[in-house]
Amino acid sequence: MEVKTQVVNALAENKKTALLVLGGVGAAAAILAFKYLRKPEELVRVGVVSQLLVHPLKSGKAVSVALAECHKFGLRFGELQDRHWLVVKEDGQMVTGRQQPRLVLVSLTCEGGHVCLNGPNMEELKFPVKQPDNHVMDCRVFGDDIQGRDCGDEASRWLTRYLGEEKTFRLVHFEPQMKARQSPEPLFPRDEKVAYLDVGPVMLLSEASVQNLSSKLEKDVTVSRFRPNIVISDCEAFAEDSWAEIQIGNVRLQRVMSCGRCIFTTVDPETGIINRKEPLETLKSYRLCDPSEKDIYKASPLFGQLHTVKKTGILQVGDIVYKISR
Repeated sequence: MEVKTQVVNALAENKKTALLVLGGVGAAAAILAFKYLRKPEELVRVGVVSQLLVHPLKSGKAVSVALAECHKFGLRFGELQDRHWLVVKEDGQMVTGRQQPRLVLVSLTCEGGHVCLNGPNMEELKFPVKQPDNHVMDCRVFGDDIQGRDCGDEASRWLTRYLGEEKTFRLVHFEPQMKARQSPEPLFPRDEKVAYLDVGPVMLLSEASVQNLSSKLEKDVTVSRFRPNIVISDCEAFAEDSWAEIQIGNVRLQRVMSCGRCIFTTVDPETGIINRKEPLETLKSYRLCDPSEKDIYKASPLFGQLHTVKKTGILQVGDIVYKISR
């Protein structure tokens, strides 16, 4: 075996083994190992952040921001944190745009310590962000147990009236001290925790990928239909599929898996109408996974990339996106 191969293999295995190998092959190998360990990272410019989107209410409207904090739990802007409010039934079962498509038209924002709820043909409702005297509900998100602070009867009446059904809906808020869910996808680290998100804390998608899809449809679709957190411009379609690790500002993100798409993509974010066909069927025609990954993605087409946050920090629209290579 060549000296270089010995050293590299040993370093890859563990430090103790590396020391033994170095002792056996002499000074030349030690110099080689030193250079190997000191090999600098290479930052390759791959795009630009064109939008930052926070979705405070799961299945609700996005809030477009110029700057956001990127935490382990996802993006945050002031008191708005991504997917930290959830609509539930009285028994705590989650309600999303899959069951209630008109939720995509509901806007949840915060102003002066108050939550503001808005929707078509509805009067704005304001209530305090913090309501420590309200009870904590046991909730279910994709079969996982999680808690949420009930946001009160007024919010419940507002949602029930808006959704127009006989059943009662309630709004809950995830708070920092509550026990989070473990990410349901085994590809994510075992210590990865999420609130009301489907899978992981950050979803990234490029404008070019959306344009590529639109070119195959009778009617264009927009980025908002796919609910990403970070939108990238100045790159080729699906370039984001190959970015294993990226740096944006002082934030570092690690790609974990592609985002498998479901019936929710067939809800029009402008009308709240679900057609149950497009663009999902077109995505299935050319964005299915490799057969070797069917155990992960099943029959879901892939569109966008899910990331874990390796280094927290601040993101801004206009930031350069760098792919990290070593």
